[in-house]
Amino acid sequence: MTTTAPEAGRSSVRERPGPRRRPLTLRRRESRAGLALVAPTLLVVLLVIGIPIVWTVLLAFQRVRLATLRRTGLFGEFTLGNFDRVLHTPGFADTLWTTVLYSLGGTAGSILLGLVAALIVRRPFRGRTLVRASMLLPYVAPVVAVTFVWQVMLDPQLGVVNDWGQRFLGWDAPIPFLSQDSTALWTVITFEAWRYFPFAFLFLLARLQAVPADLEEAARVDGATPTQRFRHILLPQLMPVIALLAVLRFIMTFNKFDDVYLLTGGSAGTEVVSVRVYQFLTARTDVGAAAAQAVVLAVVLIAFVAIYLRFFGAHREA
Repeated sequence: MTTTAPEAGRSSVRERPGPRRRPLTLRRRESRAGLALVAPTLLVVLLVIGIPIVWTVLLAFQRVRLATLRRTGLFGEFTLGNFDRVLHTPGFADTLWTTVLYSLGGTAGSILLGLVAALIVRRPFRGRTLVRASMLLPYVAPVVAVTFVWQVMLDPQLGVVNDWGQRFLGWDAPIPFLSQDSTALWTVITFEAWRYFPFAFLFLLARLQAVPADLEEAARVDGATPTQRFRHILLPQLMPVIALLAVLRFIMTFNKFDDVYLLTGGSAGTEVVSVRVYQFLTARTDVGAAAAQAVVLAVVLIAFVAIYLRFFGAHREA
C-alpha cells in the first residue's frame, strides 16, 4: 500500500524535532526566586505609597475643597491655579528658607553630636553599656513626651533653664525660647539635633569599631597627636558614612512636621513647609492647594538631593 504525498508530508512534519529550551542557569533561577520573594513586598509598597502619591499629584491640579473631596474623581478639571496660589501666597519664600535652614542645621547638629558621642564611648570603660543605652533615649522616647518636657524646661516662668540662667549666668530677664522670633528657630534646630543624634551615633560607632587598630597604633608610634589621628585616619574612614547620614537626615528633616508643630505650632518664625501644608488643609480647607504645596515640597527636596548627589558623586570619582 502506497503512502500519499499529504500523509508523507504530515509524517515528516511530526518527526521534525522542535526547538529545545535551554536549561536555566543558576543565576537566572536565583533571579527568578528573588523576584518571587520581593514581589509581595513591592506590591504592598506600591499600594501603600504609590497610590497616595498619584492621588496627591492629581489633587494638586484640581480645585478641591474639603467639602467637595468625596465628589472629586481621579480626572477632573485640571488647572495650575493651585500652584499659582501657593507660590504667590505671602510668606512662601520665607517658609522655604526656614525649611532649608532648619534641615541643614538639624542634619549637621545631629551628625556632629552623634560623632562626639561615638568617639566618647568607642573605648571600653566602666559603665559603657549603660551610657550607650542612655544615648538612645532621645530617639526612642515618644515625641509628644519629649516635646512636652522641653516646653516645661524652657518655660519663661516655670522652666529650669531660665531659673538657672538667672541664678548662675546673670540673665536679667527670662527668655521665651519658643515664642521669640530670635530664639524659636534655633531652639527647634537644637531639639532636632538632640532628638536624632542617636541615629547618627549608631552608624558612626559601628564604623569606628571596624577601623583596624593597627592604623592608629602605627600613627601613635610615629608621634601623631590625637587630633592628627582623627583627621588623617578616622575621618577618612568615616566620610562615606557621614555622607550617607547627611542625605538621609536631610530628607527626613526636610519633611519633618510633628517636632516643629508640637513645640511652636509653626509660630515665631518656625513655620516649615510641612506645617504650611497642614495649615492649608485644616485652616483653609483647601485640599488642592495643600496637595500642590506638598508637590512643590517634593520637587524642591528632589532638586536638593540631586544637586548633593551630583557634587558628592563627582568628588568620589575624582
